[in-house]
Amino acid sequence: MLHTEHIEVFNFPGAIRGMRNPKASWHLSDTVFDDASGALVTLGENDRKLAITLVTSGSDHRKFLRQIFVSMDIVAPDYWWKEMDTYKVGTAANSTSTMHKLTSRTLTGDDFSWDDLTPFREELMGHLNDLISRFKELTKNNETDQAKKIWRQLIQDLPMSFLYTRTWTGNYENLRNIYHARSNHKLSEWHDFCRVLESLPFSELITID
Repeated sequence: MLHTEHIEVFNFPGAIRGMRNPKASWHLSDTVFDDASGALVTLGENDRKLAITLVTSGSDHRKFLRQIFVSMDIVAPDYWWKEMDTYKVGTAANSTSTMHKLTSRTLTGDDFSWDDLTPFREELMGHLNDLISRFKELTKNNETDQAKKIWRQLIQDLPMSFLYTRTWTGNYENLRNIYHARSNHKLSEWHDFCRVLESLPFSELITID
């Protein structure tokens, strides 16, 4: 399971302007932006043709993609984040804190990327919630050493299907690399993420071969 929210795409004006710097061809730009917000309204045909040419000519020519920034909240399981971390260069992320939040409430099936709530998973969730209860009680009674042991056990027993939320920020070049490397991946979460990328403004810059 993977879902995204609070998606923002910004600096299209700067990227389009910079794209035309090498040949000083700003006078040929025909893209329309919102005067107040700077948001992309219509990508002009002149700019589109140049952008596609640069994108398909290789990474040295499409530097303007690195100037189109994207921010989004991503909720995904730990096993997906392990793979997403392959693409850390040029990105930033703030994650929900396991240390601060894991013991703040009782866990439910909604905290995990599970297709089905099997008897084993119900038993595992009960075990984790028992550990959380014991940790809270030991902490309340100032039994610090025992609480630390229970905490370590809780972290070690937490499955990789546990969901984390991160506010992720990157750019179209990052997302292009991700899309072409992962669009046919066996994990369904990658398919979900690639569908999100296909919904971004002028996603052809990301998806075109």
